[in-house]
Amino acid sequence: PVIDDVPSLLWVINLGCIDLNQWYAMCDDVSRPDYVHFDLDPGPGAEWETVLQCGRIVRDALATLKMPPLVKTTGSRGLHVYVPIVRGPLQKEVWTFAKALAVELAGRNPEVMTAEYRVAKRPHGRVLIDYNQNAWGRTLASIYSVRPRPQAPVSTPVTWDEVDRGCRIEDFRLDNVRARIEAVGDLWKGLVQKRGRVDLSTYLSALKVPKRRVRR
Repeated sequence: PVIDDVPSLLWVINLGCIDLNQWYAMCDDVSRPDYVHFDLDPGPGAEWETVLQCGRIVRDALATLKMPPLVKTTGSRGLHVYVPIVRGPLQKEVWTFAKALAVELAGRNPEVMTAEYRVAKRPHGRVLIDYNQNAWGRTLASIYSVRPRPQAPVSTPVTWDEVDRGCRIEDFRLDNVRARIEAVGDLWKGLVQKRGRVDLSTYLSALKVPKRRVRR
């Protein structure tokens, strides 16, 4: 955990930190990610319902690949979709897989989704499937991070059933998320368990991704 005692909490408060952004790998091997993830970020004109639709598109694609995903609200405007993976592939290899899937899905669903990273070239009203959050040095708001926005929304794990029913960012806030955890438990327990992780190497072989050296 990032914070597991009072002194650590006071240290973060002293930094003026509100939301906590985590690395995609453990400290003992920062070059080998423990998950691949996609940041679904709505652009100008994109409605929340479109974000949910894009979440379902990513979910279904990953399920077809036998890669059961986890999902959470960002606490800001979008959704984060994660797949726990067996540690092994290097960061650049994981990024390559994420890019390939994002570009494929954006190509199949151009009316709602884009993988165009250049802001000026993104079509209006689309949701960015941001694979570049898997790039070296990138971080995402961790689960249960409070975001510095009105009503203090919290980046909260949700079920896919809740996505299907139309859950909203503002449903999960600092004033109610503790009661939610007590009621539904830790929905992202699988992110830190060894059992059930996806071996990404098979998919990298299919993409013919070359082996890379460890970044120093």
